[in-house]
Amino acid sequence: MAQLLTVWGRASSVNVMKVLWLLDELAIPFDRIEAGGAFGRTRDPDYAAMNPNATVPTLVMPHGYSLWESHSILRYLCRTQPGGNAFYCEAPEARADVERWMDWTLASMNEPMRVVFWALVRTPEAERDMAAVARARDAAERLWRIAEAQLAGRDFIAGDFSIADMALGGFLHRWYALPIERAGLPRLRGWYERLLDRPAYRKHVAVPLT
Repeated sequence: MAQLLTVWGRASSVNVMKVLWLLDELAIPFDRIEAGGAFGRTRDPDYAAMNPNATVPTLVMPHGYSLWESHSILRYLCRTQPGGNAFYCEAPEARADVERWMDWTLASMNEPMRVVFWALVRTPEAERDMAAVARARDAAERLWRIAEAQLAGRDFIAGDFSIADMALGGFLHRWYALPIERAGLPRLRGWYERLLDRPAYRKHVAVPLT
């Protein structure tokens, strides 16, 4: 029996979700090993040899190659696995658009959404800094308004469905699932509903917040 590629990381991690989503879209079978958070393992010597950052996910290919950083994993899988070009095109400008939104996710959206999520989902109520939550929520909404403008005339964030949607899609689900006030952004909501039409998104990303 052929050895499967392996994803190390807990399924509740927004960064692991991206990778599982793409693997499902590509119909690639895989093994997943729980790591990170309550599962630990990320500081064990064998894991540190693969990923010295003690983060998840880490991808391990059957031939032994390992890779960390979720967006690097998305790009690598699209370039090496059958069907991947459908989600990460070769044309330089279209590819740059995809990569721009992936980088924007990490550089801009990640932090405010992390603050809101961790406070409201993973921090006991008595320990929450609600002033910080309010600031982060406002910062996130300003960024989602940028996405709202980008979606004018587009079904997906970079035009065609791509790994840019996978990069942002986990935060998009959290934006609509968190108990917060949200501005009425109709294009953003339409994008979310189109993602919900994808079985892999519903399976791996649009899940209860934990």
